[in-house]
Amino acid sequence: MATILLVEDDAGVRTGLKYRLRGEGFEVLEAPTSAAAWPLLPQADVVVLDWMLPDEPGVRLLERIREGPHAELPVLLLTARAAEVDRVEGLNRGADDYVTKPFSPAELVARIRALLRRTKRERLVYGALVLDLDAGRVWMADAEVPLSPREYALLAFLARHPGRVFERQALLDAVWGEDFWGTPRTVDQHIAQLREKLGSGWIETVRGRGYRFRGQG
Repeated sequence: MATILLVEDDAGVRTGLKYRLRGEGFEVLEAPTSAAAWPLLPQADVVVLDWMLPDEPGVRLLERIREGPHAELPVLLLTARAAEVDRVEGLNRGADDYVTKPFSPAELVARIRALLRRTKRERLVYGALVLDLDAGRVWMADAEVPLSPREYALLAFLARHPGRVFERQALLDAVWGEDFWGTPRTVDQHIAQLREKLGSGWIETVRGRGYRFRGQG
């Protein structure tokens, strides 16, 4: 079930859309301002964003989304600004689609479904830690974390299996490959490097057994 983040300051419009979208099988998160929307982004699959918001223009929030860890999040811009120059500006500033008010709820739902089909992506989100598995990038508290390819592969493997304990040899086989001739201590070195970059709370040492991803920092 996809989750729609509805960023709209008009409570009447927001309520009407919320019930329509829920009736179509979507989960709906609501935000009346840009500031309220920002912490909800990790939970969203699509953002329906009003151009005019009380704290900052929706297109400015859109620009910040495109600059951060949720850059691939599909955004549909919802606005009363119907002029061609406005549509072009919205698309140029990062919108995936553009719907003008007044609009047909049925058309809006169809456009959301089309966005979901076109922009399906794989991400792992654990609080402040976001792994974009399609792009091979990692973000911590909205800042990208530079990882080597092997560090990223190790983190992604562990993060796909939160709570599961892996012996060093199992990690070597999964991440380095069964033909790797190094020692299991190679895993320890890379775990130490990940802890230095991400913080020590994400990957736990299970004495006598190996390592597991905790899913929290």
